[in-house]
Amino acid sequence: MDLVLTQPQPLLKRISWLDWLFAVALALGAGYAYGQYVDHLSYYERAVLIGAVPTFAWLGWFWKPIKPLMAGIAILSLFAISLYHGNLARMDQTFFLQYLISSQAAIMWMCTFLVLATVSYWVGLLGRSEFALQAGTWLTWTAVLMGFTGLMVRWYESYLISPSVGHIPISNLYEVFVLFCLVTSLIYLYYEGRYATRQMGAFVLLVVTAAVGFILWYTFDRQAEDIQPLVPALQSWWMKIHVPANFIGYGAFSVAAMMGVTYLFASKGILASRLPKLEVMEDIMYKAISVGFVFFTIATILGAMWAAQAWGGYWSWDPKETWALIVWLNYAAWLHLRMINWVRGPALAWWAVGGLLVTTFAFLGVNMFLSGLHSYGHL
Repeated sequence: MDLVLTQPQPLLKRISWLDWLFAVALALGAGYAYGQYVDHLSYYERAVLIGAVPTFAWLGWFWKPIKPLMAGIAILSLFAISLYHGNLARMDQTFFLQYLISSQAAIMWMCTFLVLATVSYWVGLLGRSEFALQAGTWLTWTAVLMGFTGLMVRWYESYLISPSVGHIPISNLYEVFVLFCLVTSLIYLYYEGRYATRQMGAFVLLVVTAAVGFILWYTFDRQAEDIQPLVPALQSWWMKIHVPANFIGYGAFSVAAMMGVTYLFASKGILASRLPKLEVMEDIMYKAISVGFVFFTIATILGAMWAAQAWGGYWSWDPKETWALIVWLNYAAWLHLRMINWVRGPALAWWAVGGLLVTTFAFLGVNMFLSGLHSYGHL
């Protein structure tokens, strides 16, 4: 399959009146939130709220599909919030909340659409069906819409339980696995559009479906979907920026690893005629790891600053910190050796796949099997 990376026009030449309208809507929304909740925000949180306007405006200008996605999330979330009337009990009394857009219902729809998307991508890849591949794309976008709506509504629901319980929903294994599914899917969708190929989705969505399997097991076997108060160490605004930065890194590393799997299949002649060229897949691996490395570095720095506030020191060689350093060094070496052309081709692909195993242990295994300051999660 002969694919050429599409080169978009310079950003300023692509800005339309809809882009400016999007930016104005963001500013108005942030202004309303600031006016309503300024007394409850720290100086840092105010800065984050104000900085979110140009950040998301730029993102919407740079990647056009983000604008309708964000609009859809806002509409569905506000509609769900309006149905509660400040009473959490309405979750079981209102059709839309019970079956569609309460946090748990929306997240279950996300899981359903991601599984269907994975099936569609594989049907499209094996059957050379462009319709099935396109269905996989739309199902993935729909899953992202429902998943982010679920997280936004869950945030509101936590405050309905009690203002002292209310928190951003990225504090436990259930919530961060949902976040992982969403971030990984979004990163994949960006590269799918950037490289104008959908065949990669069959492989990349497998890691997302594995996370969906964990969410479903954790929900139905362990009843872990209930909103719980934050443990004292997590009661910090640092969590709101450290965790998302970390999971952009995890998501990008996962996309790179699954591109490595795809590369290895194609290099052995398996489905090679249906997949992008090896050079394209290696380029996506490189770009995904580069993005992941930047955000993981930012997250590590933010984590050190959070640790200084919470525990009195920037670094304590806690197991989580140690394994974060191992992950960072692993991908720093990958990028360095790739840039100087010491390692290329299948070796890089195997390394990317192995990197995912290291990252998975740093993300999940440390919390489960090694005791330390970061041991919040449990199975």
